[in-house]
Amino acid sequence: MNKKIWISSPHLSGNEIKYIQDAFNENWVTNIGENIDCFELDLKSYLGTAQEVVALNSCTSALHLALVQCGVGYGDEVICQSLTFSASANPILYQGAIPVFVDSEVDTWNICPKFLEEAIKDRIRNGKKPKAIIAVHLYGTPFKVDEVLEVANRYGIPIIEDAAAALGSSFKGQKCGTFGRFGTLSFNGNKIITTSGGGALICRSEEDKKKAIFLATQARDDAPHYQHSEIGYNYKMSNISAGIGRGQMEVLAKHISLRKNMNAFYCDIFSKVDGVTVFKILDENYYSNSWLSTILIDPSRNKGKTREDFRLFLVAQNIESRPLFKPMHLQPIFERYPYYGGDVAATLFEKGLCLPSGSNLTDEDRDRLKSAIHKFF
Repeated sequence: MNKKIWISSPHLSGNEIKYIQDAFNENWVTNIGENIDCFELDLKSYLGTAQEVVALNSCTSALHLALVQCGVGYGDEVICQSLTFSASANPILYQGAIPVFVDSEVDTWNICPKFLEEAIKDRIRNGKKPKAIIAVHLYGTPFKVDEVLEVANRYGIPIIEDAAAALGSSFKGQKCGTFGRFGTLSFNGNKIITTSGGGALICRSEEDKKKAIFLATQARDDAPHYQHSEIGYNYKMSNISAGIGRGQMEVLAKHISLRKNMNAFYCDIFSKVDGVTVFKILDENYYSNSWLSTILIDPSRNKGKTREDFRLFLVAQNIESRPLFKPMHLQPIFERYPYYGGDVAATLFEKGLCLPSGSNLTDEDRDRLKSAIHKFF
């Protein structure tokens, strides 16, 4: 059988080992060291703002700390985009808070400003003004930043940006992750760059950064003994992982370019296939890193062939693909919580598929993908 073609696998540069070896040589292998400091500075420089960055062990940890610093506690309500990965919503429950899910709009597939305001108004009428809004830049595509921020600012509710998949994406020239009260990034193995796992919290101030580091290192008070006045967490990134990140930052621009080439590859192929639409950004204000290339399949226009038919066909060819995220309001763990919207997210899940998009795909991989697409359709 042919080797497996993955949706998005790690793509190392080879330079990572230099920074890892430095950490071993200096015996800085835990959660402090030069690699962490330099990786955070690299990210801060890349984001191009006055923001501060804290390297953590996951994007989920970053979202959790953002909620803590926004004052979210037991019984509070937090609005969350429904079409997303569960890690966007899970930290809300960590705090004993209540998620309130909002549908997507059709242009970016992200949180719908109209239904967002409807949710805010209704929760206020019910005596619970939401404490925060988690808005996701899905698959690397910016949400409608101007409209979402306008609604959030009008009601005085902080935005937490889940930019897990959006490192390198931007809106009107400003990098995703830098618009909200906090932003978060992921360096999981399938992302644009990886630290073998890991994430980052983007903060507005040095004070926010210091507080995040305090909470992420077990909230140890300034005392000669172990003393704790707040609940803390073990969330810091290791100096080894940060070394991988430093090597990856050197190839970030190249990885984005290669993924955008994959997106162009699919646009060309599917332009000749009825009933299949490749997702495209809304206009020139939006810049996507093309982390994942996604399609919608309309069975009524291609002899009844569905998204699931195509997925299973690709499985038989040893090619990985994956449906779009199942909306949170349809998930067993979350379906009892409030939801505002229509069926946009549900329809996208029913018809949408993520295709192999990695920066390390080869010409041979593309030939196989092209052949499989032509054979199926």
